[in-house]
Amino acid sequence: MIRNILFDMGNVLIHFDRNAFLNRLDVSEEEKQLLLREVFLSVEWVQMDRGTLEEPEAEILMCKRLPQHLHAAVHELVSLWDEPMLPIAGMAQLAEELKVKGYRLYLLSNASVRQHEYWPKIPGWQYFDGKIISADEKVMKPHPDYYRRALSRFGLKPEECFFIDDVPANIEGALYCGIPGAVFHGDVTLLRRQMQQSGISIRL
Repeated sequence: MIRNILFDMGNVLIHFDRNAFLNRLDVSEEEKQLLLREVFLSVEWVQMDRGTLEEPEAEILMCKRLPQHLHAAVHELVSLWDEPMLPIAGMAQLAEELKVKGYRLYLLSNASVRQHEYWPKIPGWQYFDGKIISADEKVMKPHPDYYRRALSRFGLKPEECFFIDDVPANIEGALYCGIPGAVFHGDVTLLRRQMQQSGISIRL
């Protein structure tokens, strides 16, 4: 029986749309592609999520590869991407309904240490019983140690959990550790159906 629902954060609870963040900036299309490569697709971004590099240091390293007039854009993309926060419609309501029905909710996210600052801005955060953030643990999904650490930290049995993530490899990593789940493609109605088919008490 499923007793615990495990949620990813980006593109599950909130939108993490690189193009949307880039389109907020007053820069050319060529500069957007440059920023995409040197910020979001950089080694430093991965290091922030792994907890081996913090935002200020990452910004300095990114800026070294970019012209001076784009340095403010780097800061906005690294430290202000969550302003404004863009929740995914229907997910806060799903979390609330699950909580009311007695399920325990946990967040499993690859994110930097700054996640703790913006977490209370995410609708539905108050229904969660705990979270595992990759930067704190120095290990990232889909590594098996990440899931094992979550199970151990909260005293969970894998067969009693259901994991929701937008990245197939992360769901596969959970399955490797015995945790069933579903890839979320942005369709909350489909997700509810998949959860119901897995025995979770949730309305369609």
